[in-house]
Amino acid sequence: MIHRALTHGLAIVLLATVFGACNKEEPTTAVIIVKNEAGAPMPGAYVKLFANPAYPLADASRLMKEANADGEGRATFDYSDFYEQGQSGFAVLDIISSQDTLIGEGIIKIVEEENTEETVILLPAQ
Repeated sequence: MIHRALTHGLAIVLLATVFGACNKEEPTTAVIIVKNEAGAPMPGAYVKLFANPAYPLADASRLMKEANADGEGRATFDYSDFYEQGQSGFAVLDIISSQDTLIGEGIIKIVEEENTEETVILLPAQ
């Protein structure tokens, strides 16, 4: 009887350990959609994401990323390597985008283990 209880207990512990280790981390990505005033996508537009904290506690430049928008006006940034499971919240980053004489700005709150999207409208520089 005791032997059977120990065997069942050991089996439960083993299963809990195996299934607990299967908690796969999902990608943490940000997608910036760049459009002009008319709502048309802006392929090739430059996009930069960066942290601009009022009270920096660490090196904010590590989150800075740059890319050009693809043919659909979308720039994708992968922050999966910066996120650690169990972390509460991830980052709020500034966006700056430009193409020729057009410029746009915005802000994005990147949510851990999700694909977060934000749209930036490019307007003539003033």
